[in-house]
Amino acid sequence: MLNLSLLTDLYELTMMQGYFYESREKRAVFDMFFRKQPFDGGYSVFAGLETLLKSISTLQFNQEEIEYLKSLKIFQRDFLDYLKNFKFTGDIYSVEEGEIVFPNEPLIRIEGKLLEIQLLESLLLNIINFQTLIATKSARVTEAAKGKAVLEFGLRRAQGIDGAISGSRAAFIGGAVATSNVLAGKLFNIPVKGTMAHSWVMSFNSEIEAFEKYSEIYPENSILLVDTYNTLKSGIPNAIKIFKKLRKKGYKNYGIRLDSGDLEYLSKEARKMLDKAGFKEALIIVSNELDEYIINELNNRKAPIDAWGVGTHLITAKGDPSLSGVYKIVAREKNGKLVPTIKISNNPEKISNPGIKNIYRFYDKNNNMIADLLVLIDDKDEISKIKKHNIITFYHPDYNFKFFELKNYKSYRELLIPVMKNGKIIYNFPSLPEIQKRCKNNLQSLDETYKRLLNPHIYKVSLSKKLRELKSNLINEEQKKFEGAQFNEN
Repeated sequence: MLNLSLLTDLYELTMMQGYFYESREKRAVFDMFFRKQPFDGGYSVFAGLETLLKSISTLQFNQEEIEYLKSLKIFQRDFLDYLKNFKFTGDIYSVEEGEIVFPNEPLIRIEGKLLEIQLLESLLLNIINFQTLIATKSARVTEAAKGKAVLEFGLRRAQGIDGAISGSRAAFIGGAVATSNVLAGKLFNIPVKGTMAHSWVMSFNSEIEAFEKYSEIYPENSILLVDTYNTLKSGIPNAIKIFKKLRKKGYKNYGIRLDSGDLEYLSKEARKMLDKAGFKEALIIVSNELDEYIINELNNRKAPIDAWGVGTHLITAKGDPSLSGVYKIVAREKNGKLVPTIKISNNPEKISNPGIKNIYRFYDKNNNMIADLLVLIDDKDEISKIKKHNIITFYHPDYNFKFFELKNYKSYRELLIPVMKNGKIIYNFPSLPEIQKRCKNNLQSLDETYKRLLNPHIYKVSLSKKLRELKSNLINEEQKKFEGAQFNEN
């Protein structure tokens, strides 16, 4: 695996050196969370955990990295010597990949020495923000496809090599059944699929000759691209001729791909032609700048499409260039104990939730998600109430006067689980198909109102009473210190 020790912002290393000299053994706790749903959606799909944990477990500063840092002339010899033997020794808690997640709840909690966990910020955000963004986009596309196969075709339009590789992984988690990216298929055991390009058809003397040669080489998977010249007058009639030959030889896995034009009209006309010729089993696969909105509209218009090849707008997350994930300190060591800390802002949505927390997710009798509650891990009274299925009060994270009581819930889950202890991975990574299945099951437990493409319902992420009081008290304390001052907006 590539050494990622220098895949960090410079200020992580300069802060790390500062901690090395000022408070080498000081402990702290950081949360990773995001502030708003991408794509103006109602949910996100958490992804990237396995990539992150494996990257952290192998972090090291070899001589080459040390020499480069030395050349910057901002790092002291003692600190560079320390880096030579660096190894992360902290603890990590996380939600599992494929989990449905929401703004302002901790997706990852990291505990350990401050100088160690500070180093992880940039690496963590790079991995989790991107894979979660693409997994979410993929889930939206898959939901719009309404059970029809989604094929990820984004390699050539991805943002660089890792954008293509990590993007294929995340797209599979979100629901894509295959990828065109052969390297991603090898690395992650994702099924690989592909048909032909227009250049194949154009490289022969005629379209029918191109189809014949292709079907001779790939008789068990003859998906023919029919829009090179004239879809209805040439492409489909020629494809039907090939299908007749394949059927006589006992082959049945064939179909056409449409990559241009009015996909609703062409797919409906193609279906009529194929059915009239007796090829009701022939598949119709479409591509060409698809996204969840186009797919949803084509499905609503009853376009007879069997599979969707989605490339550019999936792998580049059309509609949102990044996830708003951040990494904030929520507790720090003081007099030998971890005490809660808070980030203040004039914008209520940017005020962090202090303290060491877990997420409790509640379900109704039909196993539908109701709401999430952030609870301090040492709040024994609240945790006891949850376990006894007592009435639980949910407080709004930003406005003290807003709350509701949950009386009838069938079950609950704690979402943050230990995945790394003392720098060692203690989590058994599920297979990618298992993660995809988890994502699918979790989406099924989310009400349709949260999955609308336009104006989805907002899922409730609330605070327990003790956490709300802690947050209010810390805000008041900080405001008293800086009365009349403007708070940081970053």
